[in-house]
Order: sequence, then structure tokens, then C-alpha cells
Amino acid sequence: MSARPWKLLTLAAALVAVSAGVARAQEIETCYATADRVTNGDTVSAEDKEAGHKACQSALEATSSIVQKSQIQDADFDIIGRPAKKPD
Repeated sequence: MSARPWKLLTLAAALVAVSAGVARAQEIETCYATADRVTNGDTVSAEDKEAGHKACQSALEATSSIVQKSQIQDADFDIIGRPAKKPD
């Protein structure tokens, strides 16, 4: 078997990995930018909040880092509000 199919397969896998990383980075950036706008008191439309929330949820699903999950979830809470505390 020649090495050419393996080279093409490796190249295809690398392209998929790179494009997935860019998408995650864009989602995280959208999530954090929306959270910053809300936290700073800027006027944020309901559509922008929804887009930021969806970006946060997608980024949460894509990462396996516990630290990054915590940071993304905090940003998402800034966008949609913190859940109500349970009564004691």
C-alpha cells in the first residue's frame, strides 16, 4: 500500500481538527464578549443575549477542561442571570 492515502487521511484529519478549534474559539469569544457587554451595563438586545447564550452552551459542550467550563458557565450566568437559590 502506498503512503499517499495515509498522507491524505492525515491531512483531512488535521483540517477537521483546525476548523473545529476555530469554531470553538469563535463561540468562546462571542460568549465572553456578550457577557462583558451585559456586565458593563451596555444595552444588549434579546437576540444578542440569545446568541451569546447559545455560543456559551456550544462552547461548554465542546470543551473538556473543568477550568474552562467554569469560566464559560460564569459568563453564561452573566448573560442569562444566576439561577435562584434553593430555600434552606
